[in-house]
Amino acid sequence: MILVSSCLLGECTKYSGGHNLCPFFETKREGIISVCPEVMGGLSTPRPPAEIVGGSGEDVIEGTCKVCSKVGTDVTAEFLRGAEKALALAKEHHVQYAVLKESSPSCGSHTIYDGTFSGVKRAGEGVTTSLLRAHGITVYSEKELTEELWQMMVAASCEKA
Repeated sequence: MILVSSCLLGECTKYSGGHNLCPFFETKREGIISVCPEVMGGLSTPRPPAEIVGGSGEDVIEGTCKVCSKVGTDVTAEFLRGAEKALALAKEHHVQYAVLKESSPSCGSHTIYDGTFSGVKRAGEGVTTSLLRAHGITVYSEKELTEELWQMMVAASCEKA
């Protein structure tokens, strides 16, 4: 099984109420566990956009920075709860790999927004990505996805099952 961000599968879980359908997944549905850590953590759809302020996902987990919405609400607890639920689901299904939405404060694997709500991205990873990686799960972004990478993940997942 492979964790995949729900929005990449066309589910309307994006903060704006929309999705980020990744055409790659239009033909792939087997062996996928759909996750939206933000919704799993108790946030609604739609919801105000949120960004990590003063650090990265690892810092949020360590308690040295927080996640705030554009309207100033501290949503750190919801992001942490969602990350823990995604991890629990991954452990339950012996997941080794995840494909998560790049730049998301939950799911970004290489970049996140800089915490100023100015549209500027910087190097960093989201809360869920940090937690999954800390537990040995390899996280890719949809931008890294190729058919060869997908087949490798599927084959490795089948071997472990």
